[in-house]
Amino acid sequence: MAENGKSATEKVPAVANPLSEQPSEIASNINYHAQFSPHFSPFKFEPEQAFFATAESVRDRLVKQWNETFVHYHKVDPKQTYYLSMEYLQGRALTNAIGNLDIQNAYSEALNKLGHELEEIAEQEKDAALGNGGLGRLASCFLDSMATLNLPAWGYGLRYKYGLFKQLVTKQGQEEIAEDWLEKFSPWEVVRHDIVFPVRFFGSVEINPDGSRKWVGGEVVQALAYDVPIPGYKTKNTISLRLWEAKARAEDFNLFQFNDGQYESAAQLHSRAQQICAVLYPGDATEDGKLLRLKQQFFLCSASLQDIILRFKERRSGKGSWKWSEFPSKVAVQLNDTHPTLAIPELMRLLIDDEGLGWDEAWDVTTRTIAYTNHTVLPEALEKWSQSVMWKLLPRHMEIIEEIDKRFLAMINATRPDLEHKLPTMRVLDHNPQKPVVRMANLCVVSAHTVNGVAQLHSDILKAELFADYVSIWPTKFQNKTNGITPRRWLRFCSPELSNIITKWLKTDQWVTNLDLLSGLREFADNADFQDEWASAKMANKQRLAQYILRVTGESIDPNSLFDIQVKRIHEYKRQLLNILGAIYRYKKLKEMSPEQRKNTTSRTIMIGGKAFATYTNAKRIVKLVNDVGAVVNNDPEVNSYLKVVFVPNYNVSVAEMLIPGSELSQHISTAGMEASGTSNMKFALNGCLIIGTLDGANVEIREEIGEENFFLFGATADEVPQLRKDRENGLFKPDPRFEEAKQFIRSGAFGSYDYNPLLDSLEGNSGYGRGDYFLVGHDFPDYMDAQARVDEAYKDRKKWLKMSILSTAGSGKFSSDRTIAQYAKEIWNIEECRVP
Repeated sequence: MAENGKSATEKVPAVANPLSEQPSEIASNINYHAQFSPHFSPFKFEPEQAFFATAESVRDRLVKQWNETFVHYHKVDPKQTYYLSMEYLQGRALTNAIGNLDIQNAYSEALNKLGHELEEIAEQEKDAALGNGGLGRLASCFLDSMATLNLPAWGYGLRYKYGLFKQLVTKQGQEEIAEDWLEKFSPWEVVRHDIVFPVRFFGSVEINPDGSRKWVGGEVVQALAYDVPIPGYKTKNTISLRLWEAKARAEDFNLFQFNDGQYESAAQLHSRAQQICAVLYPGDATEDGKLLRLKQQFFLCSASLQDIILRFKERRSGKGSWKWSEFPSKVAVQLNDTHPTLAIPELMRLLIDDEGLGWDEAWDVTTRTIAYTNHTVLPEALEKWSQSVMWKLLPRHMEIIEEIDKRFLAMINATRPDLEHKLPTMRVLDHNPQKPVVRMANLCVVSAHTVNGVAQLHSDILKAELFADYVSIWPTKFQNKTNGITPRRWLRFCSPELSNIITKWLKTDQWVTNLDLLSGLREFADNADFQDEWASAKMANKQRLAQYILRVTGESIDPNSLFDIQVKRIHEYKRQLLNILGAIYRYKKLKEMSPEQRKNTTSRTIMIGGKAFATYTNAKRIVKLVNDVGAVVNNDPEVNSYLKVVFVPNYNVSVAEMLIPGSELSQHISTAGMEASGTSNMKFALNGCLIIGTLDGANVEIREEIGEENFFLFGATADEVPQLRKDRENGLFKPDPRFEEAKQFIRSGAFGSYDYNPLLDSLEGNSGYGRGDYFLVGHDFPDYMDAQARVDEAYKDRKKWLKMSILSTAGSGKFSSDRTIAQYAKEIWNIEECRVP
């Protein structure tokens, strides 16, 4: 390979052609980067070297478009949105970039000239490890749509060196090791050495003679900007994801101490700075862990707002007089969940202490600038920070938060005396003497001009329950923005066979940016030729997936079996436990059948994947249980041609791009009312995969759009859940015998000697911490098994199943992130298209 690679590169001149679209010139440009932007020893041009050189060649194009976009925005000076998020799950960038630039074929040919295949080169790229789950992937889909819609918008995040973790799956279950995506370097990012802002922690507040206040002392780290280009689909607009890295300066290094042998203390600030962007969601069981998380959140908010304010002032300079009251007509800031809440007091601090505004003026600017997206109703996920930790780390911000709280109380007392008795739960500061905290969600609701949920059901629950009292004060503040996904990454690029068939039958590829056009497939749902093409595209994806599963798990799976997939973060509310208990029951019944009876069953391959948070014990037990069940079932010659159970390790964006197109049934089975939206449900539906699910999150809307006859529904509804929990506490629950049988089978040691009692105990008893089946697995189990039996029946009728699959894709138009972002732009941000000419 190296010999042949070497001779191929020798035939191609190493000449810079940064903007060419001709395959031979692109090949020269790639070769130019291999030689003149070297990262490896010379004469090596194996797939890894080829990937970096190819990425740098693509980056040439992106940099030009990026610079043009930046200059254009500077000139036009439109109102711009800044999206603040603690996570972004970008996935790989190469295939996406050349797809959005519409130069796949040219790059494919160019690499052939250099002795390589594009597919193999793309596989060399490591996923950017900047996120954890749906919240981070949503942010990445949003960036893609902002660029594609030519909107003046920009993402801000942190540049985590080790990400969340890389998941290894062994006999012991899940093990976590650090992500290595930056072990070498990322070819996409550009470090902006001129964009550096100081960020302070700790210290104290100084009161000046004129009564003004200033935050001083403590430790100061530097925020350095790394920019990642985000190209739109077939448009010149290329926007930025700006990631902050924390550093200390050379002058913070104590040379005297170092030469005195005190090496650790000499570089103390440097090592503290490095901790900030080391890991996403560091463990927060300790006081230090909590401080570090809070540092990360403040670091993101402070650096981003300093940058936003500087850009606002730069665009005003030389334009005559201007006022701070204009700021909200040029800047929109969106908080993706409560993690960036500190943007509220930080913007207030910057305006009051640094820019000299009075409270009322600063509050007016802040409240007209900031909007908040809520992503959860789970109480443990609604952030509450200890007041003492906050006073220690951010003393000036706590003064500002106290003032916001005080003024909110005064406003309610003056205008809504009827709500006075509700104030203890509505106010920002909770002064519970056991544990005084700052309630971040309350701070967001009180301060933001708009609060949105992420699916209709979730937004309704927010208005009716979580934020009901605020709705009576600000009835127009609350909106719904049902999530969406980018059809580029999640269909056009990850399933080329299926998307080519869609384009062929619709006689247009406009659906890639106007997803509602997919409804045109409905008229072909019964067409035999169309169904055959559809089936062959699905089969190609299933075979590709089977090869992948064999490679990463060593398990061979049958592409003729029903591929049944559940991939998402492992969490009790997402109920992977319900899935595996169902699989266990299925296995036990198969064991009891005669060989003849087995032949009449529907063969299934059940795949489960996802990361369990490192300190979440029950979630890790679920991972181990799936593996233990797989080890028994897959090695049982009586049943393993009818059932296999596979745990797919290290679930991430690239794994999803392999799994989703090859899936035929996917499980979205959270306890109703607990999944705010879900977005993988949209990706599966878009790819013609049928859903078995509860009436939760966006499942409700997916079922409406694709037709309820094409959705396998089961389970309690959100409004039934509270009463069912009460009934359980009162001892009224009667378990289904099938449920008892499945649990008993685990306890019998059928899947090994590991003690699963602590996990199973969460399903037992009627009350108590970690008991009483809070997530209603037992209640929904019989209904779930009945729905699975309907799946088995439907799958036996090939024509019926194909029609349902086609109608699933045809009904997915609503779930494009282009629709979601167009709604944010119009109804929350008030920004407009700013197309690069």
